[in-house]
Parts: sequence; structure tokens; C-alpha cells
Amino acid sequence: MYAIIELGGRQYNVEKGSRIRCEKLDQAANETLTIDKVLMVKDGDNMQIGQPYVKGAQVSAKVVGHGRGKKILVLKYKSKVNYRRKYGHRQHFTALEIQDIKA
Repeated sequence: MYAIIELGGRQYNVEKGSRIRCEKLDQAANETLTIDKVLMVKDGDNMQIGQPYVKGAQVSAKVVGHGRGKKILVLKYKSKVNYRRKYGHRQHFTALEIQDIKA
């Protein structure tokens, strides 16, 4: 059984036991999170597609931890005017482990 969920403005394809990284959430580590924005659920040959969400479907996930992604370097340059800027960015994320999918 797998599902497509919406979390933080993005869509994720999840199965029971899978781990995903999403935008930083306010939950603490080891808390359980219930996601009700389920776009699609597939169980064998049975598929439910929501408009926009599947009614009654829920995905429960456990917050594994929080972290920061790899550094992205941003360079700005303008020719002939000696303008150069270099800065980095590390995006915060929350790691989730999918525990159960209920249709």
C-alpha cells in the first residue's frame, strides 16, 4: 500500500516504513504526526484518487529528527564594475518515518 501526500506545499510518494525529508515542522523528535492531506491511495488493484483529497484517508508518521541539508553556494557577479558576492545557504528539514496508511 502506498499513498501520495501533500506536506509543506510539496507532494511525496510514501509507503509504510519509508523515510522522507520535508520542510521543517514544529513537532519535536519522536512525536507522531497525522497527515490528512492524502491525494491518492493505492492498495493492490484498488486505487482511490481524491478531488483534491481522499476523504477519510490518513497517514501517520513519526518525526525522526531535524537537520540541515547540504550547503548551496550562490555567486553574484557583474562585469566591469568589480561587483562580486558569495554566500551560502543550508535548508532546514524534518525527517519523517511513515508508520501507517489508512484508507
